[in-house]
Order: sequence, then structure tokens, then C-alpha cells
Amino acid sequence: MSLDSPERYLRHARMPIRSIVLISMGPLSWVTEVENISATGLLAQRPEDWDASAGERCVLDLLVGDDLHIHLEANVTRLTQSHVGFAYTSIPEDKEHALWGLLGQYADYIDRPDEAKSAD
Repeated sequence: MSLDSPERYLRHARMPIRSIVLISMGPLSWVTEVENISATGLLAQRPEDWDASAGERCVLDLLVGDDLHIHLEANVTRLTQSHVGFAYTSIPEDKEHALWGLLGQYADYIDRPDEAKSAD
């Protein structure tokens, strides 16, 4: 996809999630909570001692529940006073299935008719 293409500005569906992420940048690391994830990135709460800028590369270790650990490479794409946004640059093949499965469960949920959601 070209950086100038209209697809570049599409925003993928975001799944709200309560999870922890370890962010590593060389000798620096932070642990924080994830607000939401999508097929292309995630949004996390900004750690108090955050010391990185948009465009910097990092490694994310996403921990979901007791059984799921997804290791990702990403770039910092967005910074606010309270949040840090990341875009994935590399998802290891052995973790793709786990990530797509997690997002697929959410897509199945939001695509259900309203009556089925209210029964939850």
C-alpha cells in the first residue's frame, strides 16, 4: 500500500481490552495498561516516566489473560498527555494466529444482532 493511497487513512476497528503491555526500547522499558487493539496497532495508557517520541521503534509484549503472550515490533505513532499509540511493524508468524483469533472473537461479537448482545 502506498503512503499516499486513501487506504492509508482508514482506521481499523478497535477492540477495547483490559490487558498489560511491556514496552521495550533499548535499555528503557515500561509496563502499562492497554486501552484497545486493532489489526494494525494498539493504544496504551502513557506511563508517567515516558521518554520517547513519535516515530521511535519499540518491542511490545502484550499479555492477555493467563495464557496469551503476543510479541510485536512497533513504531510510536501517537502521543497525548494520557495515551501512547503504536503501529505494528512486525508480527511473528507464530503469533499472527493468536492476534487474529482475539480480534476475530470481537468482530463476531460486534456483528451479532442486538438481541444476541443483550442476552450476554
